[in-house]
This record gives sequence, structure tokens and C-alpha cells, in this order.
Amino acid sequence: MTAGEKTTARKKVPAWAVDTALVALAAFDVWWNLEDSADASVLVLVAGALASGALFLRRRLPLTTFALTLPACLVLDLQVVSAVALYTLAERSRDRRLLAACAIASAAASSVPWPRSDVAQVHETWVLVYFGYLLAVAAAPVLLGQLVQAHRDLSVRLDEIEEAREHERQLHAEAVVARERAQLAREMHDVVAHQVSLIAVRAGALQVVAPDSDTQEAARTIRSLSVGTLDELRHMVTLLRASTDAGTELTPQPTLADLRRLVADSAIQATLTGELPADITTTAQRTVYRTVQEALTNVRKHAPGATAAVQLFHHEHEFGVMVTNTKATRPPLPLPGSHQGLIGLTERAELLHGSFTAGPLSDGGYRVRLEIPTDAEAPFTRGTEPNRPDRE
Repeated sequence: MTAGEKTTARKKVPAWAVDTALVALAAFDVWWNLEDSADASVLVLVAGALASGALFLRRRLPLTTFALTLPACLVLDLQVVSAVALYTLAERSRDRRLLAACAIASAAASSVPWPRSDVAQVHETWVLVYFGYLLAVAAAPVLLGQLVQAHRDLSVRLDEIEEAREHERQLHAEAVVARERAQLAREMHDVVAHQVSLIAVRAGALQVVAPDSDTQEAARTIRSLSVGTLDELRHMVTLLRASTDAGTELTPQPTLADLRRLVADSAIQATLTGELPADITTTAQRTVYRTVQEALTNVRKHAPGATAAVQLFHHEHEFGVMVTNTKATRPPLPLPGSHQGLIGLTERAELLHGSFTAGPLSDGGYRVRLEIPTDAEAPFTRGTEPNRPDRE
């Protein structure tokens, strides 16, 4: 059962039903103490009713709820309201100094004799002993609340780790397919295309020296088919090499139009500003998209809780994108990183005669910047092979 399923199972009991039951139990505790109290004044009744009713606010205002229970704990020997208020505050607050102060305040309010005229009749040593006992009792709901909070945080972290690992597995599968396609493209270019080129050359030579018209026509047909096949092979090699920059599915390649959806579905708090020229090549669009995708993935993996800003820009001689994130608010996930993503982005930028930089900021954040010249043209569009190392 996943953390989400466990949370759903816990929420089968409505929150209002739980709060109503706790208020009823707290009211019974107040009534029980009023039966044993010789001084059931209007002030005591109001304090008890206020403390019981305040439990309805415990989910939204836990600190206020605790403060409203203190007067009742001062005049009555209550157990339910103080325990519930401390547990709720500990389950929702991460300030341990505040929790310690509230536990001490609760123990002090319950250990001080009431009415004040009874203070002189109680020995100071007994008051201190009683305070220590109540402080230990108050620590129990605080520790329980912190334990529940840690369990909830752990469930969220496990979900994040599983999501990140699934993403890593998907990237690995895509990398394997990309290597296979690159290998296939090399074989087609180096072997098949070379052989077809030789066939076309030999057919052309035969067409020139053929003794009869039938042989010349056959040679011409062979040469024509060979040239057509060679063009198709070159086109297929281009597509295979271009597909190594994409996913494993036969889906349309991402463009600038897909950026907004990418940012919205990034599972982090991210914004997209600026714009790029509409006439940039599809390779440049894909490079910008992959840069943003890799940057947001790294933010999700290495800076949990951080916010990101994706800024598109273009000037007279260059255009590009800059992704900046704040520092992490939680410890990063314990996942390995090979830095191959940043290496791949650097290679993409070099293919377009651009530059790619990435590095930490002084405030603990991180910045990724891609710059591409406005007159950049992908090697594929020039009909030449890309001068880049194969990434095995």
C-alpha cells in the first residue's frame, strides 16, 4: 500500500466526526472535574467550556487552541484538552523550541495550586515534583505528534524517491534506445550507404560503356534506383540520429509550444516568462525544450522544495533560455547522478555553435543558461554529419 493509499484509508473517518468525539470527551473530562471541584464558579465553567470548544479549531489554529486550553488547565485538573492540544501542535509544527515551551507551560499551569490562596498551604518541593511529573506527561503527546509528522514526511519522501527512480529508469531506457539508434545510423551510413553509392557509380559507368540500348536502359534504371535509395538512406540516417535526442516513443518532437505544459507538469513551483523568435529551427526548439526539461528534473531531484524560474530571451545576435532555482528547503534525495544530462546539453549547444553553462549561486540556488546564435543552423539541416562524440 502506497503512502497515498494509506492516507486515503485514514481519511475514511471524517475529520468533523473525530473533532466532535474529542470535544465530547473533553467536555466529559471538564464535567468530571467539576463534580470533584469545590469551587465551580462561573469563571471555571467558562474556562472549561472554552477549552473544550477550542478543539474544533485545532486543525486550523493549533497554537491558538493550545493557548485557549491553558486557563482551564490552571483552574481544573484536565487531561484531555491539554493532551489533544499538544498533540495537534506537535503534529503540525516544526519549531521544537515552541513545542518545548508549550509543554512547560502546560505542566506549569496544571501544577500551580488553585485557588491562589492554597499556594501557601502546599510545600514547594511537592509543587516541583508534581511539575516534573506533569512535564513528563505533557512530553508524551508532543513526542507522539512529532512521530506522526516524521512518518508523514517519510511517506512523502518515499513517494518522491520512487518517482525519481522511475524517472531514472525511463531515462536509462531512452538512453539505451538512443545508443542503439545511433549505432544503427552509423552502420547504415558507413556500410549500406557506401555500398549503394558504389552500385550507383558502377551502374553509371555501365550505362556509358554498354554495347546495346537494353543494357544502357537497365544500367540507367539501376543507377536511378540507387540514387533514390541513397537519398532515402540519408534521410533515414538523419531521422535516426535526430531521434537520439528524443524519447523512445514515435511521437511528435517537442517544440516551443510544449514548454508551457512542461513547466506546468514539472511537479515543482515553476514560472515561465519571456519568448523566443518564432522562426528558429526545430533543432533549436528541441534543444531549448530539452534544456528546460533537464533543468527542472535536476531541481526536482537535487533541490526538493525549491522554486524555479524559466526565462526565455532573445537579442539581436542570440537567443536562449535561463533556468534558475532557489536553494532546497529539504535534504536532497539520495539518488546517484552521472552528470550525463549536463554533458548532453553541452553537446546540444555545441551542435548549434552555442554555449551552455551551469553552476551554483551565492544564495544556495542553481542556474542553467543556454545561448544560441540567431544565425545558428543545425548540422542535419546542412546535409553534413554532426561532429560530436558518441555517448556510449
